[in-house]
Amino acid sequence: MPFGPAPDTSFLKYEYLTPTYEYFLTITNRDSMADSKTDTPLPPPTHAQSIASPINLVLFALLLTLVYLRLRPKPPPTLSRAPPPIVFRTFTPPMLKPYNGENNMPVYLAVNGKVFDVSNGRNFYGPGGPYENFAGRDASRGLACGSFDEDMLTKDLEGPLDDLKGLGGEEWEAMRGWEERFQEKYLVVGKLVAVGDPEASNEG
Repeated sequence: MPFGPAPDTSFLKYEYLTPTYEYFLTITNRDSMADSKTDTPLPPPTHAQSIASPINLVLFALLLTLVYLRLRPKPPPTLSRAPPPIVFRTFTPPMLKPYNGENNMPVYLAVNGKVFDVSNGRNFYGPGGPYENFAGRDASRGLACGSFDEDMLTKDLEGPLDDLKGLGGEEWEAMRGWEERFQEKYLVVGKLVAVGDPEASNEG
């Protein structure tokens, strides 16, 4: 049985081809955009430049300096020279007199027969100090009486020692107080005897 004329299907071809063309254009545009992005030069990395910046180089140099100062070998400590040993001696008044702090000499004085090295108190007993008259001398009577005058000192160094006669009880107590104070603070380096005493015969 014969059929009628074939239906018009051109609209179907147009509707079918149109989406495909649009998809093709979309893919093409994407590819062209990708190519344009690929052709754009990338900015150079800045990480390496930041490490080699002048500030970092200075800090690195300081770090190396601190490490060197911390790890370098230390020189052995130098020990101070020990003072010469003090020998207990027997002094006569003429032998004691040069120990008055002048000409770089130590400062000695005698109290109640004991000779003390008061060099650590040079500002008081050495030249220019308030007790300089006692340096190199027997200071027993002057300390007992609280007087720093030369009248308190024995005039004749070759004669007998001051026997401290005429001192009262309070003066004896004052002198012993000075003696104890010197014993706590200074070294006893000898004893004082008169010239001609047998104990002084072996001293130069």
